[in-house]
Amino acid sequence: MPMLVLRSLLFNLAFFGFGGGYLILGVPLLLGPRRLQRRAMRWMAQALVWIMGWSVGVKIRVTGREHLPVEGGALIAAKHQSAFDTVIWFTLVPDVAYVMKKELFLIPFYGWFARRAPMIGVDRAAGGRAMRQMIREAQELTRQGRQIVIFPEGTRTSPGQRVPYQPGVVALASTLKLPVIPVATNSGEFWGRRNFIKRPGVLEVRVLPPLVVPREELLERLEDVIETEQLKLGRHDAPEPARQRACSRS
Repeated sequence: MPMLVLRSLLFNLAFFGFGGGYLILGVPLLLGPRRLQRRAMRWMAQALVWIMGWSVGVKIRVTGREHLPVEGGALIAAKHQSAFDTVIWFTLVPDVAYVMKKELFLIPFYGWFARRAPMIGVDRAAGGRAMRQMIREAQELTRQGRQIVIFPEGTRTSPGQRVPYQPGVVALASTLKLPVIPVATNSGEFWGRRNFIKRPGVLEVRVLPPLVVPREELLERLEDVIETEQLKLGRHDAPEPARQRACSRS
């Protein structure tokens, strides 16, 4: 445990120190073309992923890359367990646009880059007006060839936790006329919400085949596909015999 605490301290110092310094030094890029900002965010994300491996011993395994676009618009519905999920997509698709809380635009430096990118800021207190604004922005960004990443639960969840999926992803899929690409992950096992300790292991991101189903079936089908894959990921921090018993009961 002392070594785990030490490695977690090293990660936090390196992650927030490097990330914060990178954003501060990168402020002049906000005055230049967006392609430079996109490239800078990709480099930062790649460096932060490397820091996870170097400091804590987290290995990233991404499966199903063949389902991701090499160019052009896309709609990706990803499980959200960790801040890691807001980083990794800069490295997996050409030009990501996250659907995020509008309040995050108020964070100095990070919010400036998010607004300039631009990401899609959602005012969750605005109800239907927020939904219409999200759809308009997503339409414009997909016309530009951006890949939209939305967390369909609308919030971070803990490993094993299940909350209802929100209808925003259905509205986007119906309007954008794009299939939804589901994604499962166990990122919360290694980088938990508000958890200082970061754990070593194999962090998986599983990209699943795109869903093309009628609007009225999409939300239920999406939840079923992602949550079923979450069960296959299991709990990597469980003792091996316990995992074997769980498998034998299923």
